[in-house]
Amino acid sequence: MSKAFTKETDQDDDQDGAEDAQLKTLPTGKNYITPPGFARLKDELHTLLHKTRPELTQTVAWAASNGDRSENADYIYGKRRLREIDRRIRFLTKRLEIAEVIDPAHVKATKVQFGATVTFTNEAGTKKTVKIVGIDESDPGVGKISWISPLARVLLNAEVGDGVTFKSPKGEEELEVVRIQYLA
Repeated sequence: MSKAFTKETDQDDDQDGAEDAQLKTLPTGKNYITPPGFARLKDELHTLLHKTRPELTQTVAWAASNGDRSENADYIYGKRRLREIDRRIRFLTKRLEIAEVIDPAHVKATKVQFGATVTFTNEAGTKKTVKIVGIDESDPGVGKISWISPLARVLLNAEVGDGVTFKSPKGEEELEVVRIQYLA
């Protein structure tokens, strides 16, 4: 029986849907991003288009020329990896199309806005600093939080000295904004 017209997995369609859903979750339809984040996405797209995908295409073509494709691991894995790369290329292309680059170094605001580096204290007096960045560049482990995260939403439009209430899984916590900076 020929497998030419059968799907390899149903999981492939599920992953496409997940990325489309992520694109639709942007509250304003815009993808706010800092210049370094935009450059990183462009570099990743360029690498996928001009290095990774062409190399893999050659490998798949070589594997296909070896004959029986049904038991050819190089061919099967290569085709699966090509689909993953193509999916990521589509995702990055869409993200870059709707990107609105905002350079924090050019923001002149006294309130917390996108790109701000905010230092705040909690009720125990512990200081913490976070930078409000785009969805694609958030990394909470190093203090970069997405502008649509619950903490960022609470901090947005606050000024130095303002107290805000952050509702976390641990419960409500009072935070006081100590410092706001706009750095590159």
